[in-house]
Amino acid sequence: MTSAGCSAADIAIEMRTRYRMRPREAWRHARGWTLQTAADRITQASSRHHGEAVAADASLVGKWEKWPGPSARRPSTAVLVAMAAAYDCRPADLLDLLDRQELPDTDLRVLTQAPPIPEAEPVAAPAALVPPSAPDLVRLAADESATWAQWAEASNVGDIALEQLMAETRALATDYLTSDPVVLFTRTRQLRDRTFTLLEGHQYPRQSADLYVAAGYLCGLLAWMSSDLGQLRDADTQGRTAWLCAELAGHNDLRAWVLSTRSKVCFWDGRLREAIAYARRGATCRPAGTVSVLLACQEADAWSQLGAHDEAIEALNRAEALRDSVLEADDVGGIFSCQPARQENYAAAVHLRVGEPVKALRAADNALALMATQTVRAYGTEAQIHISKASAHLATGEAEGALEALAPVLAMPPDHRLTPVTRRLYELTSGLGRQTGGATVGLRAAIEEFCLDSAPRQLALSPGRGAA
Repeated sequence: MTSAGCSAADIAIEMRTRYRMRPREAWRHARGWTLQTAADRITQASSRHHGEAVAADASLVGKWEKWPGPSARRPSTAVLVAMAAAYDCRPADLLDLLDRQELPDTDLRVLTQAPPIPEAEPVAAPAALVPPSAPDLVRLAADESATWAQWAEASNVGDIALEQLMAETRALATDYLTSDPVVLFTRTRQLRDRTFTLLEGHQYPRQSADLYVAAGYLCGLLAWMSSDLGQLRDADTQGRTAWLCAELAGHNDLRAWVLSTRSKVCFWDGRLREAIAYARRGATCRPAGTVSVLLACQEADAWSQLGAHDEAIEALNRAEALRDSVLEADDVGGIFSCQPARQENYAAAVHLRVGEPVKALRAADNALALMATQTVRAYGTEAQIHISKASAHLATGEAEGALEALAPVLAMPPDHRLTPVTRRLYELTSGLGRQTGGATVGLRAAIEEFCLDSAPRQLALSPGRGAA
């Protein structure tokens, strides 16, 4: 096209039409430049004109060219002005409709009104290729390796930033036990987005692995929260993404916690066989912390819901044995930890379903005693323990005792009335049958009122609260 008398603008248009290039990439090819050559010219052009200096490299030019696509970077006005000077065109020539839709209005006004900035020296058409001499070829190869090494050595995240990221993840996992779930959901989502943005940049492989671990725990936390808010399909989606992060990180403890989370989602969705399969698969990861105990408890929970007495009790016994073998503290903690009170909560629910109310009552009392010694008391777990205690009283014909046991639950603020709590209460009312005693009627009415003002119901009625 050059020999046919076509201008650089004509060549750029042809490149965009024929090869579907973005405009900035098309202009670079129209000049016949490599990414590194373009980077050098852009840096030089910015230094010759007043304004913000631009330090370009091959990697940055590639990202500027691909914007607003994935793993790209938005070029600033200074970059676009310097790029236009290097390519000898107007800044507006480097933008297409997609760019204009994505750029801030202030930037767009500056760029579309800017006059062309001529090169200090005319850019000659590409000369015929002359094979380099052996020393030049060796030197060129060394320069290319050095350029790549500079790119590989750069990182968009440091060890302190990674440490802070995990500290914030641990804080969210702990805060969730005691705080408004919708507020925590929003905070977790924001931290997940920050982590995803870092992963789209460039860092050392070990730093990428650490970022995938953080992203996996955050997506797992979002899955847990989504389930508690009654959004099981969304919880499944978060769980799949969390599993991908665990696989990319090659992190067994994270794998186990993700599988525990997926087991939990399946349980509340009625997919009990899947819940058992996820719990058993998580155990094969041989995790170091308390997740092994939780996985066994979850398996027992699902078996008891299926009415499989022997399998449920065997899984509970296995959880007890695993408790004695836990040697390391959990990496994240909070919701990603199975303290003894949480284990006893599962035991109480399992014993109820397999027809052992006396053992269920004993387990519930043990759980409440253990909960009283904890610094951080998970309101969701504590509520379920009280529900198990009330159910055990009902099973032994003590309706008054059930109403007394439920008093702390019925006093919970609406923000704390999560799906597992309301579902357990509905299970309790189904156990009342057609009983018509005064205590029974009052209990049923109190539970119905409680469930009408629950967190999932508030979320459904107020979609703008930020948990989407």
